[in-house]
Amino acid sequence: MIDVNRRKLVVAAGATLAASTIGNPAWADVAGRKLGYAIVGLGSYGLGRIIPQFKNCEHSRLVALVSGDPAKAKRVAAEYGLAERNIYNYDNYDSIRDNPEIDIVYVCLPVFMHAEYTIRAAKAGKHVMCEKPMAISAAECEAMIAACKTAGKKLMIGYRCHFEPTNLEAIRRARSGDIGKLRYFRSEHGFVQGDPSKWRLKKKLGGGGSLMDMGIYALNAARYMTGEEPISVFATEHTDRKDPRFREVEDMIEFELEFPSGVIGSCMSMYSANQNHIMLMGEKGRIELEPGTSYEGNRLWVGRGRENEITPPPGPGKTQWAAQLDHLSQCVIDNREPIVAGEEGLRDLRIIEAIYRSAREQKRLPLRA
Repeated sequence: MIDVNRRKLVVAAGATLAASTIGNPAWADVAGRKLGYAIVGLGSYGLGRIIPQFKNCEHSRLVALVSGDPAKAKRVAAEYGLAERNIYNYDNYDSIRDNPEIDIVYVCLPVFMHAEYTIRAAKAGKHVMCEKPMAISAAECEAMIAACKTAGKKLMIGYRCHFEPTNLEAIRRARSGDIGKLRYFRSEHGFVQGDPSKWRLKKKLGGGGSLMDMGIYALNAARYMTGEEPISVFATEHTDRKDPRFREVEDMIEFELEFPSGVIGSCMSMYSANQNHIMLMGEKGRIELEPGTSYEGNRLWVGRGRENEITPPPGPGKTQWAAQLDHLSQCVIDNREPIVAGEEGLRDLRIIEAIYRSAREQKRLPLRA
C-alpha cells in the first residue's frame, strides 16, 4: 500500500518530485539531464494523453516511439522532432537496448500485452512505466516485478490519480481528521461502452470487463483514501449476457471491502452507465469528489454536504501526467522506489481476482496482506 510518510511529502509540497537531480554515484550517468522515454503504443492514451505532456516535464523528455503503424509513427516523430532512427516496431523492439537515449519505456498497450513488453524492456536494460491494470493476472504481475528486479530496473504503474491535486487534497484532509473517524467509503466508476468490437470487451485481451477497466479506479481509491489494505471482499455481478457487448465480459459488478479499522468500502464498476464518484463518510462529515478521477474538471467538497467546495493547492507537477512521468525519472536519478511501484499493481490484481471469484461463488472471501 501507499507509504503514508512518503504520501504526506507528496501531498504537502511535492518535495520528492522537486528534489535535487544529483543522484547516487551509481546513477551519475543520468544525473543532471532529462531522462528519455520511449512510448510503446500510439493509441488514444499514449498519443493523445502521454506524448503531449512532455512539454510540461522538468526531468523527462520524449526520445522514441514503438508502434505497429509505421506511417503514424513517422508522422508523430516528425511532429515532435524525433529522429527516424528512434522509431521502433514490435519486431525490432528488443534493439532498444542499443539506444542510450532511451532510459525509460512507457507501455501504453492493451492489457494482454503489458507483461510481454515490460519484461522485454527490462531485459533490454530499460526502466518501465506500465499502464494500469498492470496485467491480465497476478501471476503476470509477479513475473513483471521479478524481471525488473533481476535487471536492476525500476517498475512503476501508471496510477495518475496519485499525482492529481484533488485526490491528494482529499487524502490530506482524510488523514488530518477533517471528517473525524472514517466509517464508510463509496466509489462508482463507469461509462457507456458501445462498440462490441472493442478490445476491452474481449476477455483474452482485457482480462475482464468493467472491473478491470473502471473498477480498478474505485478499488485503488479505496486503498489510497483509507490508507489501509482490505481484509475481505464480497462481490455481485449484474450482466445481461444477451447484450452483444457482454458476451465475454461483465457489465456491472459491485463489491464490498472490509478494512482492518472497521471501515466498509462499497464500490461499483459498470459499462452501461456514466459515473465517476468518490465519497468518504466520517463521524463529523464527508469528503466527496465528483468527478473524482477524470482527466480534468475534478471537484471536491468537504463538510456535511456540498455547501463547502474546496479548491485544492497545486499538485507536484504542472499536470498529473507530467508529475507522474517526472516522478519515475526522479526515482531513477535518486535510486529510490516509486510510490506506485509494481507491487501496487500486483495488490490490485490480487484483489480483482478475489472479486471475480467472490462474484462467481457468491461468498465473502478473506484477502491476504
